[in-house]
Amino acid sequence: MSMITTTSKKKLVLVSGRAHPELARQVAAELDTELVPTEARTFSNGEIYARYGESVRGCDAFVLQSHTRPINEWLMEQLIMVDALKRASAKRITVVAPFYPYARQDKKGRGREPISARLVADMFKAAGADRIMSVDLHAAQIQGFFDGPVDHLFAMPVLLEHFQKQLDPATLTVVSPDMGRVRVADTWSDKLGVPLAIIHKRRDPRVPNEVSVHEIVGEVEGRVCLLVDDMIDTGRTIAKGAQALKNSGATSVVVAATHAVFSDPATEVLQSEWIDQVVVTDTLPLAAEKRWDRLTVLPIAPLLARAIREVFEDGSVTSMFDGAA
Repeated sequence: MSMITTTSKKKLVLVSGRAHPELARQVAAELDTELVPTEARTFSNGEIYARYGESVRGCDAFVLQSHTRPINEWLMEQLIMVDALKRASAKRITVVAPFYPYARQDKKGRGREPISARLVADMFKAAGADRIMSVDLHAAQIQGFFDGPVDHLFAMPVLLEHFQKQLDPATLTVVSPDMGRVRVADTWSDKLGVPLAIIHKRRDPRVPNEVSVHEIVGEVEGRVCLLVDDMIDTGRTIAKGAQALKNSGATSVVVAATHAVFSDPATEVLQSEWIDQVVVTDTLPLAAEKRWDRLTVLPIAPLLARAIREVFEDGSVTSMFDGAA
């Protein structure tokens, strides 16, 4: 009986949507590869079209898209790119969404609400995605919304390295901006070997992006406070938290967040007297007019590239985070 053998090697293909081309170029450079040429365009009625300029048959494809404004357009573009890969016989398709779209709609807070984060996972699956990779999900439970592997990456090592060089642990306190972030802030305080404080805030569920009252649990007087969060949207919550810390005697407030959503008026709000500096990563594109002198933007591409390489080589993504992932 004659045997058919194949000499083909596994091939990594990196493609990118149009939301954050600079990040895609950086990830490709870190992987020492090139982005597959993609013809992507939007018709006059708003419909999106995508086609790849070379064969992707049998490849291990990674579709990178940053979900910035207009978020629905970029989500649709990524879905269409996944569909194009599936129909072009890609062997495995990984959605790389550093900032997971609709992550804040991860549960029903009140009756008759959607769970849109689950809907997004279902759409990725329906389009043909085998795997999802994301950074600092708003809620860890989102991993369970997708029926397949989810690589949940943490930006903490990137941010930690920056602060270990810059801040003195003797006078530092890590602060959680609310009860929901306590676990993350606790890990930060462990890694830095510094105390933890918590801002307990009361919200009116009917008013979005607004916080009413702050109570601080923990010692912040005379300390440098490192306020850690997964994302900054309008910045109002963080600014009010910083104000509460300064009113309680904090000497300075440093804000660290992974995703700089920065919806208006975030850039103005974050330049308030209560905030001494803001450090974010570039999971989302930040235009020059949204930057200011006390803002530091750290590159996320090395982390994404390392995770992509581990997945491609069937390595361990968990090992990237001391087994904490």
